[in-house]
Amino acid sequence: MAYDEELAGQLRAIAAGTPGLSETKMFGGLAFLVNGNMAVAAASKGGLLLRVPPERTEQLLGEPGANEFVMQHRAMTGWLRVEPDALTSYESVERWAAIGLEHAASLPPKRT
Repeated sequence: MAYDEELAGQLRAIAAGTPGLSETKMFGGLAFLVNGNMAVAAASKGGLLLRVPPERTEQLLGEPGANEFVMQHRAMTGWLRVEPDALTSYESVERWAAIGLEHAASLPPKRT
């Protein structure tokens, strides 16, 4: 399954004007990066892949539709999957995207 083009468009609009913003295809989805750090992506299986402050991971997992992001059978602290059914409005997408964009902007820039 390809990523949701409508969701990617919403993310593009939400992230517009963010300093250091770029986008790239990653993990089969479309990722938005801030200074080279992934912030949020329209995931290949629908929904969002989101980078969050590691210390907020447990708290955010209590939100409806938020799940651990698992890569190679390992849960990744500081990363979440937000299911499509939790993204019922532009505002819900915006809320989640803002968490990822803010966190990525707080990280040191990656060298290119």
